[in-house]
Amino acid sequence: MSRYVVVDLEMCRVSKDMRKKFNVKQEIIQIGAVLLDEDYKVIDKFSSYVKPSFGKIDPFIQKLTGISNDNIKDASDIQTVLGKFFRWLPYDAVPVSWSNSDRKQLLSETFEKNLVIPDLEDVAEVWTDCQKEFGEKLDSRKCYSLEEALVATDIITEGQAHDGLVDAYNTALLFSKIRTEEEFKLNPYYETAHNDSEAEALTFSMGDLFTGLNLAVG
Repeated sequence: MSRYVVVDLEMCRVSKDMRKKFNVKQEIIQIGAVLLDEDYKVIDKFSSYVKPSFGKIDPFIQKLTGISNDNIKDASDIQTVLGKFFRWLPYDAVPVSWSNSDRKQLLSETFEKNLVIPDLEDVAEVWTDCQKEFGEKLDSRKCYSLEEALVATDIITEGQAHDGLVDAYNTALLFSKIRTEEEFKLNPYYETAHNDSEAEALTFSMGDLFTGLNLAVG
């Protein structure tokens, strides 16, 4: 059995004029991670702000993440923080995140900055997409947001959404539930409400189809 590290990255936006120097739309400003043991229990946590080199924290990102420019002004750069992260990370831990976007961000950002991060490529090879696994477990093609999936599975959350450590912890709770519950399923009240809203959106009469058309024969 493996241990797992659930990762969540928070990013700021990179302006178009700065993309001449750094060809990525976003830049990492926080790394949050939670380590799970072989029984999917939380045993350790990691969190660090990252000082961006090209992006800025605008009012939208500050409101979304709760991260301000004051939080990152004395933070280390991405290479230093990733160094700390990989020293903390057990060699046998399999990385997990909600969707594949965090994996892609790590690879693209380190590539564009010409950074050499030992073990990053190996870790990227075994990365697990929790969002994909969630859909497969439910046999559903719907692309759930993390917030929606947490509500739908009765996971009570604490802390601010879009904080790296908070999102990593909540994703870890969901991942544990996916892996350990034999009959994994949605909250029946959520599922009923969701199905009813979909049915309502798809229901229309033949009269609706022809509303506004002049069908009179001249």
